[in-house]
Amino acid sequence: MDMTSQITHDFKRNQDVLAAIGNETRQSILIALAQGAQSLGMRVGEIERLTHLSRPAISHHLRVLKDAGIVSVHREGTKNYYRLNAKNAMLDLRGLIDQVLLLCD
Repeated sequence: MDMTSQITHDFKRNQDVLAAIGNETRQSILIALAQGAQSLGMRVGEIERLTHLSRPAISHHLRVLKDAGIVSVHREGTKNYYRLNAKNAMLDLRGLIDQVLLLCD
């Protein structure tokens, strides 16, 4: 695969991540999650207190982040705990950035 085809492929593969982290509201949720306990995660109410967003807004944005592979959810009974799970998504994004940087030389 040539460099242009590879970058095109990688942009498409990272499209959900780029869209998810490009939104200021989702960025505030990611920052809140980073401040929370990563072992168990955070409940929507805790995120609400840190971000001052409504529960429906938080739920919507968490779904986008989850679908992009940046946040994971752990269920205990009826309780959902959200935590950052961005390592693989960020490594893929780093690969794309490295390829773009090679074009800049």
